[in-house]
Amino acid sequence: MRALVTLLAAVLCALISSLQIATAAESAPSQPSSPAKISVLLITGGHGFQADPFFRIFQDNPEITFTAAHQVKAAEAYDREDLLTYNVVVLYDMPKVITDEQKAHFLSLFDKGTGLVVLHHALCSYQDWPEYERIIGGKYSVADEKAGLAGYQHDVDIPVQIVAKDHPITAGLSDFLAHDEIYWGFKVRPDVTPLLHTTNTDSGNPISWTRTEKKSRVVYLQLGHGLPLYDDPNYRQLVARCIRWAAGRN
Repeated sequence: MRALVTLLAAVLCALISSLQIATAAESAPSQPSSPAKISVLLITGGHGFQADPFFRIFQDNPEITFTAAHQVKAAEAYDREDLLTYNVVVLYDMPKVITDEQKAHFLSLFDKGTGLVVLHHALCSYQDWPEYERIIGGKYSVADEKAGLAGYQHDVDIPVQIVAKDHPITAGLSDFLAHDEIYWGFKVRPDVTPLLHTTNTDSGNPISWTRTEKKSRVVYLQLGHGLPLYDDPNYRQLVARCIRWAAGRN
């Protein structure tokens, strides 16, 4: 009998201990989970660039994972079966042609709500497709360049001015001096929100802007030809913020 009482007492103590542990676990403050990293499809091709320092911009960004897609033929990145699985597509390409099927795949990004970040020479892509110009908010016209109405210059000091002080991409940033290639005479559509401007008289246009296309956020950043800008912390921060904003993270 004494052994049975001892056994029952031990079982009761174990039950009480289990209840205390469960109650403590329920009342303990939950730890916030870290947000998933932003998945990025980084598309290049059609224009030369310094690959290693350029890709380091993205390798050093702790908020993202990225897949590099280098196009050789033209716009074959839009034929990828995983195209709609990414949060953001970053364009650093300059293809000339795109098939009707690839156009449809590109346009499907905006039905899905995929963010789009357009960098530097991607402003020159698809010269004969007006829909691309409308979506990204502008165009560098090769025809205008041949007519002397547009052009570019390497190794230029570009005073960058923050004009959208409260936008998530530029809020809290200060004006800075960038050493890069500058475009002039390019077209900017009236439905964009300018982020950056420059006092460099060769430009005369916003050098970064945003717009929305259906469910997607679109941002263009004209800076980005090569070193030393790739290593400039101001530029790196802008690229990171563009990706974060396009992904809807702020």
